[in-house]
Amino acid sequence: MSSYTPELSPRRELWLLLTLAGIQFTHILDFMIMMPLGPQLTQLFAITDAQFGLLVSAYTLSAGASGLLASTYIDRFGRKRLLLVLYGLFGLATLACGLAPTYGTLMVARILAGTFGGVLSALSQTIVADVVPFERRGRAMGIVMTSFSVSTVAGVPLGLILAQYGGWHLPFIGIAAMVGMLAVQAARTLPTMAGHVQAASGRSVLGGILQVLADGNHRWAFLFSALLMFTGFTVIPYITIYMQTNAGVRADQVPLVYLCGGVVTLFTARLFGRMTDRHGKVPTFRWLAIAGLPCILGITLVQGLPLWGVLVVSTLMFTFVSGRMIPGMAIIASAAHAPLRGTFMTLNASVQSAAMGVASFVGGVLISRDAQGLVQNYWVAALVGISASLLSMLVVGRLTLHGATPSAR
Repeated sequence: MSSYTPELSPRRELWLLLTLAGIQFTHILDFMIMMPLGPQLTQLFAITDAQFGLLVSAYTLSAGASGLLASTYIDRFGRKRLLLVLYGLFGLATLACGLAPTYGTLMVARILAGTFGGVLSALSQTIVADVVPFERRGRAMGIVMTSFSVSTVAGVPLGLILAQYGGWHLPFIGIAAMVGMLAVQAARTLPTMAGHVQAASGRSVLGGILQVLADGNHRWAFLFSALLMFTGFTVIPYITIYMQTNAGVRADQVPLVYLCGGVVTLFTARLFGRMTDRHGKVPTFRWLAIAGLPCILGITLVQGLPLWGVLVVSTLMFTFVSGRMIPGMAIIASAAHAPLRGTFMTLNASVQSAAMGVASFVGGVLISRDAQGLVQNYWVAALVGISASLLSMLVVGRLTLHGATPSAR
């Protein structure tokens, strides 16, 4: 645990983790809900698929840029104060998305939502690392990261129901309302975390970034983080396209893929979190990474399987590919020096956004369509992702985890 933060009671620590999970849920859902709204928005605003793609990527690109900017100031403010300010601005930007009358205004609102929302993930993970001792950090990350599963299982379907009956505006207005309620809860449950500010006061604006980058352990951690994200995103963005064109999965059956994967990961996230603390963060990461390798390749080869077979493969893929992230993020957070953790984690968020973008581009270049419109060479994209995963298993051995005993590593 950071020397800057007093130890919390078990009850207050749990409420803190649940609150951070709720914050993660809202900004993840805000990003994910755009993709299934594509047909409505392209028709309403009379835009092309490429223009809609810009709406989706605007969030990630602005999040990556804001991470670089935030790395210059994040350790200069108390964690609680900064989180509440950024979360409030994120809520207003999401509300602006719901009220946007034109494509242009919606684009501006999406950029603002990404700007504020992109920092929230890094800041939430920084708070977990500051507050929760090393030996319980895997369990804590498991609790916070259940937000990914809940957003898939409940958030996206509920958002689509709201859009169906109340128009595309309603999901964003609903998310903004949740942000308001969770902001009140965060103000009550977050401890005052400002001890790191004094350590940052002697550094120049760029001094913190240079200190982070000067540390060889931090550089290895950034490489590990990039490989962690690259592994999945050569394949994940094209799953729906492949399943509908090659595997014969109907459009109305596609939500089952995400529902089954989300339900299972909702339970396995907590299990993997406990395994991370019990058996060590690095060994657990390597076990889950190995288990995910055949799943990454398998999801690109389900053509000809019945629907239940496709669901089995896709659910296993989501379970292990997302499962790696729990020990993976605990490892990354533990690789940072406590006085520089905020700067490190925001830079890490930018590294991850860039890795996702590059991986998606590489996957798109590798796959192609034949004369019948079927996806070709999808398995090649999987092999590239598998190579990145194997490399990450080597790189993780080079990291020093602060606060770890040799047996707990």
